[in-house]
Amino acid sequence: MSGPSLLRCENLCIDIGGRRLIDNLNLDIRHGQRWAVLGMNGAGKTTLLHTLAGLLPTQQGHIYIQDQALEEMPRRAIALKLGLLFQDQQELFPGTVMETVLTGRHPHLKAWQWESAEDRNQAHQLLARVDLAGYEHQQVTSLSGGERRRLGLATVLLQAPDLLLLDEPVNHLDLHHQQKMMQLLATTVEQKNASLLMVMHDLNLSAHYCDHVLMIFADGKTRQGCTRELLQEEILSELYQHQIRRLNHKGRTFFISDA
Repeated sequence: MSGPSLLRCENLCIDIGGRRLIDNLNLDIRHGQRWAVLGMNGAGKTTLLHTLAGLLPTQQGHIYIQDQALEEMPRRAIALKLGLLFQDQQELFPGTVMETVLTGRHPHLKAWQWESAEDRNQAHQLLARVDLAGYEHQQVTSLSGGERRRLGLATVLLQAPDLLLLDEPVNHLDLHHQQKMMQLLATTVEQKNASLLMVMHDLNLSAHYCDHVLMIFADGKTRQGCTRELLQEEILSELYQHQIRRLNHKGRTFFISDA
């Protein structure tokens, strides 16, 4: 295992509408790890992320952040440790790109404290890294879906948490920006010794950028481990209830589904 424990679940159970989505999950996420959460639509991937962030209750079990019980932590303390990117980021208030990205610094500020010059400098740097340099004064409502997604990633990265909880981080992005944002996330985890848990639908991006996977099956059972061990045809075909083929090309692994 790499690094000390960052987030740990013990016998975690999650129910929605009388249906058990997650059954008896034991999970240990450590500094430096990059996790992909895989499963079919409706399996409970998004619900799991919201539960780990403390936004939804558990039916059974416990969640710990660096050995401190999640339910005992104030929201500000949680926000300093965990950063959540929602599946569809909705802006509650109108604002510019710069005003929006700077909300990532709010957990670090005291009451009535304004963002510092260094906060703004970091914001400019992150906007440039997500290809939004020059957009600082533009209204968020004028952005495309892909631009909003990249702004959301810049905002959660500016928050600088130890663990990034990302729900489909490359949703709405073109191929170029999918690769660029995934590389940015991987680099951030490495440089800051952070960790990453993200809901993914692209098996090929998961195989290339993640070293661990958490699979959520339709019956609420889970399976977890190293990417190279679990991304196998038989296991993936069971997970998605569809035949998945694994191909190797020039030293890289690719996955396709049978027609």
